[in-house]
Order: sequence, then structure tokens, then C-alpha cells
Amino acid sequence: MNRSELVAALADRAEVTRKDADAVLAAFAEITGEIVAKGDEKVTIPGFLTFERTHRAARTARNPQTGDPIQIPAGYSVKVSAGSKLKEAAKGK
Repeated sequence: MNRSELVAALADRAEVTRKDADAVLAAFAEITGEIVAKGDEKVTIPGFLTFERTHRAARTARNPQTGDPIQIPAGYSVKVSAGSKLKEAAKGK
């Protein structure tokens, strides 16, 4: 399902216009991005998803073409965890 299909499904389910559904989806993505970028709290939709910023330590890796070791600096990443309702849906229950 791509973005336009998701917006159409949201609009049909919530009985709103596609424009309104697209605005809500865009606002959700923007707010989630801002909160994760700060890194001081999680975004949780109970039973569905949790988004949080995690720290990655510096590490040594290997260049796949040459096999030479390279240093990868420390940085940040995003962790997305499925909630219980989403996990049950994935199991087909």
C-alpha cells in the first residue's frame, strides 16, 4: 500500500475528504519526526507502534570490496517496535 492508497483508505474509514486525511497523515509524520529528533521521549500508539531514537556506538567494519577495516562513527538511529495488537494481526488472529 502506497501513500495515496493509505490516504484513500483513511478518508473512507474516517468519512473525511482525502485532502483532510492527507493533512492528518502529514501532520502525524512531521510531529513524530520532531519528537524522535529530540530524542528525549518515545512516540507510542498503544497496542500498535512505538518510535524512539537510539544511540549507536562507534564501531569498526570492513569495506566489502577491499576487506580493509573502516571506522564508523557513533550516531543515532530510529527504533520502531510493534505493539501487541499489531503482532496479533500479523499472526492472523
